[in-house]
Amino acid sequence: VQLVESGGGLVQAGGSLRLSCAPSGSILSIPAMGWYRQAPGKERELVASITNEGSGYYAESVKGRFTISRDNAALYLQMNRVKPNDTATYYCAASTAIETLALGSWGQGTQVTVSS
Repeated sequence: VQLVESGGGLVQAGGSLRLSCAPSGSILSIPAMGWYRQAPGKERELVASITNEGSGYYAESVKGRFTISRDNAALYLQMNRVKPNDTATYYCAASTAIETLALGSWGQGTQVTVSS
């Protein structure tokens, strides 16, 4: 499956941003999806994931600020109260299971820059 992210950009600290990820096929056929991010000089980290049954996971650093969701069209990441250290390239991923998300399909990434 091909994944296309959108919605990145420049936002001030404390602001909000919504990322979207549209798959090439039916999202209903994708059991697990998630958002990763990678900042310059840092390792890639899983930000949030969700199954097609709605079961979710959040990294501690984004709990209470970010919300992952999916509908019949796309996967979303609502980012609220963003901080400068949220600055990174955000990638959408899809797989047959949460456990294999990192080994599945990836989008090209969308840049999020948070100014202080």
